[in-house]
Amino acid sequence: MNVKRTFGTILTILGIIGLIYAGIGFVKHTMMTRELLVSAVISIIFFFSGIGLIKNTKDEA
Repeated sequence: MNVKRTFGTILTILGIIGLIYAGIGFVKHTMMTRELLVSAVISIIFFFSGIGLIKNTKDEA
């Protein structure tokens, strides 16, 4: 089991969930703009770091 690839998958999923949360909050106007912006930026960071971990990790048997 590759720990880096698993951690990358978890970060990517957290990023997707955060982006969906920020999108729903933006559409429904349920939160302040600053809170939505912060959650969207953190989610983007999680998403792209997870994708980077998945892409750059080599498979070893």
